[in-house]
Amino acid sequence: MKKDELNKNVILNEDAVKNIHCDEITAVINSNDSPKAMMNKLDDYHGSDIAEVISTFSVLNRKKFYRVCSLEMLSEIFEYLDEKQAGEYLREMDIHKASELISELDTDTAVNILSETDKDRRSLIIDAVAPDVRSELKLIASFDDDEIGSRMTTNCIIIDEDMTVKQAMNALVSQARRNDNISTLFVVDENKVFSGAIDLKDLITADSEVELESITATSFPYVYANEQTADCIEKLKDYSEYIIPVLDDSNRLLGVITAQNIIEASDDEMGEDYAKLGGLSAEEDLNEPVLQSVKKRLPWLLVLLGLGMVVSTVVGAFEKVVAQLTLIVAFQSLILDMAGNVGTQSLAVTIRVLTDGSLTAKQKLHLVSKEMRVGLLNGTLIGVLSFIAVGLYIFFFKGKGLIYSFAMSGCIGISLILAIIVSSAVGTLTPLFFKKIKIDPAVASGPMITTLNDLVAVVAYYGTSWIFLLNVLKLG
Repeated sequence: MKKDELNKNVILNEDAVKNIHCDEITAVINSNDSPKAMMNKLDDYHGSDIAEVISTFSVLNRKKFYRVCSLEMLSEIFEYLDEKQAGEYLREMDIHKASELISELDTDTAVNILSETDKDRRSLIIDAVAPDVRSELKLIASFDDDEIGSRMTTNCIIIDEDMTVKQAMNALVSQARRNDNISTLFVVDENKVFSGAIDLKDLITADSEVELESITATSFPYVYANEQTADCIEKLKDYSEYIIPVLDDSNRLLGVITAQNIIEASDDEMGEDYAKLGGLSAEEDLNEPVLQSVKKRLPWLLVLLGLGMVVSTVVGAFEKVVAQLTLIVAFQSLILDMAGNVGTQSLAVTIRVLTDGSLTAKQKLHLVSKEMRVGLLNGTLIGVLSFIAVGLYIFFFKGKGLIYSFAMSGCIGISLILAIIVSSAVGTLTPLFFKKIKIDPAVASGPMITTLNDLVAVVAYYGTSWIFLLNVLKLG
């Protein structure tokens, strides 16, 4: 069997399995079995599978599902749901059930889901949860969406630094009933100031009367709750830790951020960057209202409209050149397209490199130098090829003389070299400039770079044509 056929069969099999799961889970909910019997059957399915299926249920069946499903299973399912979808389902529950579910979820997930409900209902749910859960929810909700604190969870094991190993084990057993992130334990002093971390394996293998200080890693990495998520992503990725503590300005332990949180933050940041590269002011949602999408796209379109008018004005300044050498208009798109493509390539490389927050000034200079050299080499190769190809094209297909044909193609080749070199520089320097003035370099979006490079290409092309073809060679 060929590889592509095998991959196709695998995809078909996965879809078939999902359809089978959907039918089976739906049949369980539609059955007249007792709640206990239903739960026993649903236990055989992964939370992700059930999360996909419940969107196909009627509201009546979903409410039946909420009644028979255990809180543990329901919380697992809600972890796999889109936040907006989860917020919609939360609105279908009574306040008591909703508050129980919110208490069972990781705090950061609970806050995100609650944000998708209306203010009055959110207040009722928060008032119905236990005081300690309420304070945790309010703590995480107090941080802005782009701060690390908004993504942290309080699902972790915290022990006092003056405990013995035996006491720490007892604390672990006690806290593990409600916290499942137990691979790393976090040590604090009497003021809740972070002292270090202990690997679960080290705790288990240590003698029972040993002081915790001897097995505590005091240099364990941490982040601050008010740090920008985008600034911390690369730093968090560098640590080979599943879970990292989050501290306040006084180094008190507030919570933790997990590997899953980091992946989600990275995905969100990537989505925002892609949106900005496409000329959007923010990432769009598939089910977003039309007017909201228009609002996100319009600002950059207006900026690009202004830049486009500048390009048109520059072209208008060379109308005498166009009037005397009408053939050059036919090759304008060639120059503009190549300049735009090269600039976008340099932009993509630069933004990718800039994700490394530790980039030095010397490395940035090397990046600019490299892109200029790449632009020079590419421009020379493409310019020479264009000189030959365009010259032959004009000579054979446009019926022009040999000198005229290759003078024209020579002008195009020189313009391509200039446009590609300058476009490489623009595509590299623009995001570096944005980074320098503390603006997200992804704002130097693809459409913006393309429009700037159109301006560069127009000046290079028509300027070169005016100088060499009209003033030097007198071809007009």
